[in-house]
Amino acid sequence: MKNALLLTALLAAAGAVQAQSATYVIDPTHTFVTWEAKHFGTSTSRGRWDKKEGSITFDKAAKTGRFEVTLDMTSISTGVGPFDGHLKSNDFFGVEQFPTAKFAGDKLTFNGDKLVSVTGNLTLRDKTHPVTLTATGFNCYDHPRLKREVCGGDFEATIQRSQWGITYGVPGIPDNVRLLIQAEAIKQ
Repeated sequence: MKNALLLTALLAAAGAVQAQSATYVIDPTHTFVTWEAKHFGTSTSRGRWDKKEGSITFDKAAKTGRFEVTLDMTSISTGVGPFDGHLKSNDFFGVEQFPTAKFAGDKLTFNGDKLVSVTGNLTLRDKTHPVTLTATGFNCYDHPRLKREVCGGDFEATIQRSQWGITYGVPGIPDNVRLLIQAEAIKQ
């Protein structure tokens, strides 16, 4: 009898721990994925992807989770049509052959209760390499209109595009690209 009570208590505790994990779906109207790169060492070129989707699975108590963002690479936008066309070509993203890119991170690092980074893999042009996104301002709040919890923040990393086979113009056009993800996700 004593063992049965202990087993029941352990199962209840395990269920309570699992119940703290929640899934949040990225809100495309409050999520922006942008990039910045120097243009021949002078001005900074910037662009974004207009179509993206993803989710955050997060357990606050265990400080674990998963962060995923998938980009529709055909939706790249710089505000300059010919530049967008060049970026879509095989010189850069080759969107006909590689229409999506994905970041999937499952190693969350905290400083106390503050999320400071997410480490995972970035798949771009069918090549996958590890990337660590630095997190700033990550927070969860009860959305007054939606009546649901929303979590989000700003994430960034500087990557070397040549790792993914994007070597057009290197070294005249720098290899380093700053990737920025401003994300908010709604609890499901």
